[in-house]
Amino acid sequence: MTSKVTYLGDLRTACTHTKSGNTFITDAPTDNNGKGEAFSPTDTVATGLASCMMTVMGIKARDMGIDLKGTTASVNKIMASDPRRIYKIEVTLDIPVEVDEKSRIILERTANTCPVHYSLHPDIEKDITFNWK
Repeated sequence: MTSKVTYLGDLRTACTHTKSGNTFITDAPTDNNGKGEAFSPTDTVATGLASCMMTVMGIKARDMGIDLKGTTASVNKIMASDPRRIYKIEVTLDIPVEVDEKSRIILERTANTCPVHYSLHPDIEKDITFNWK
């Protein structure tokens, strides 16, 4: 089992990672009857894309002898209605490392082929920007 999710009431869930015991909560967003006091479930999907991209880039970069420590990602999730769903995810990666063009291409391709990227429905637009030092 990957995780256990418990409904706490008032549109809030507690999510527990089975192996580590780490937890986080989700809240319904304010534009969908919630308090917006935590990540919404759709926020976790959009954030998961950026996290996955950075993780696979980190694996590849390590193999290439490149340290991506300090890289950040800004994530913007845009919702659509009828049906309510994620319409677009914008990810801007700021990478404080100087690498050659070939390494950039390899790392960007790696990021764009992460498992979450492939798992998202093709109708979800993904606008990815890489800002290298």
